[in-house]
Amino acid sequence: MVAGEASGDLLAGLLLDGLRRRWPGLQAVGIGGPQMQRRGFEAWWPSDRLAVRGYAEVLRHYRAIVGIRNQLKARLLAEPPDVFIGVDAPDFNLDLEAGLKQQGIPTVHFVSPSVWAWRPERVEKIARSTDLVLCIFPFEAPLLERHGIRARYVGHPLAQVIPLVPDALAARQALGLAPDAPVVALLPGSRVSEIEQLAPRFFAAAALLAQQRPGLQFVVPTLPALRLAVEAAARAHAGAAQPLIVEGQSHTALAACDVTLIASGTATLEAALFKRPMVIAYHMNWLSWQIMRRKRLQPWVGLPNILSGEFVVPELLQEAANPRALAAAVGAWIDAPEKIAALQRRFDALHHELRRDTPALATHAIEELLAR
Repeated sequence: MVAGEASGDLLAGLLLDGLRRRWPGLQAVGIGGPQMQRRGFEAWWPSDRLAVRGYAEVLRHYRAIVGIRNQLKARLLAEPPDVFIGVDAPDFNLDLEAGLKQQGIPTVHFVSPSVWAWRPERVEKIARSTDLVLCIFPFEAPLLERHGIRARYVGHPLAQVIPLVPDALAARQALGLAPDAPVVALLPGSRVSEIEQLAPRFFAAAALLAQQRPGLQFVVPTLPALRLAVEAAARAHAGAAQPLIVEGQSHTALAACDVTLIASGTATLEAALFKRPMVIAYHMNWLSWQIMRRKRLQPWVGLPNILSGEFVVPELLQEAANPRALAAAVGAWIDAPEKIAALQRRFDALHHELRRDTPALATHAIEELLAR
């Protein structure tokens, strides 16, 4: 297995639960993070070695990442596994899967690359690389099958893990937050580049909100490896906001909050499943942005908007993601309880649509593939 960042590590960990129920003696090895290792996964490299986003950013780490992939491929070809499962990280995994599949090793890709959102040319690469794609959104499997790719909709594993009705009071108590004062969760991302680009903007926005709305509480979940960088950004930019910085606990923070300022990515879907209003933001290297914006097929980048087919939550990208605009967008949610209630009804319907026994369905699909 290979999972390339925090969200992939979480999804892979949940999949491992299902695989181990079916095969108690399962040996799982490769590249993974703490969620996978907690389930007995043997990580030859940690997943954060692959947690790089954006073209310019990848170029700085290209040789190291390709070196890891070549070493992993050689090791897997020398000791062929029964199946290889690439979890997301398509730029790393699809090339690896293609080489393994060519040598007769069954390959599974968990989380369809978003060819429906950008880079549609990858569909041919997916066909060459994978024997089976496990899809987390219902419209993906028919799309891939039209291109001759074996695909199975298995639901989104987080929809089963996240409660339909989050307990905000219990979450605030767990974090030591006051139960009766509004909470804003700041989630600037899980990559070093995201912290560099977004954390200063998020904390500066929090400082403005704290001035405008005394009594607001701010909580910032982060990874242990990123904590020092997040704390440095808070000292430099957060002013009177005094955010509570915690390791892990992103789900607790989302359950506790009234609104979240959040980096575009998987976490936005988690926020939707927690029925939380959000402001989605992203800022990246200028060159990476110019390349990516030309490959977009839809007007949205945030998963809640993509799945809804419209802008149900605001997206502030690149120069629009400035502290004043971010603070204004967060404040607009706080002042609109009726709008929040309507959004929560939409998110509740989405939650039910995505809620399946993903580990069991994925395991069954993998078992069918191996039987062939």
